[in-house]
Amino acid sequence: MNLLNAQLGKEYIIQRIETNDEELDAFLFSLGCYSGEPITVVSRRRGSCVVSIKDGRYNIDDQLAEVILV
Repeated sequence: MNLLNAQLGKEYIIQRIETNDEELDAFLFSLGCYSGEPITVVSRRRGSCVVSIKDGRYNIDDQLAEVILV
C-alpha cells in the first residue's frame, strides 16, 4: 500500500521506496524517509499530503506519495 491509501493519523512503517531516480532517493533519505522509519499522514489536500517523519512535517505531492510504500 502507498501513502495515498494510508489512513490519516495512523503511524506506518516505510517498507520501501519504489523510484528509479537516484536524486529523488537521496532527497527522501535526507528527510528521513527510508525503509524501516515510521511515517504518518497528517492531512490531505488536493494534489498533496502532509506527512510527519521523525520530528518534521513535510508537504509532498501525490506522485511522491505514490512511490512510498508502507
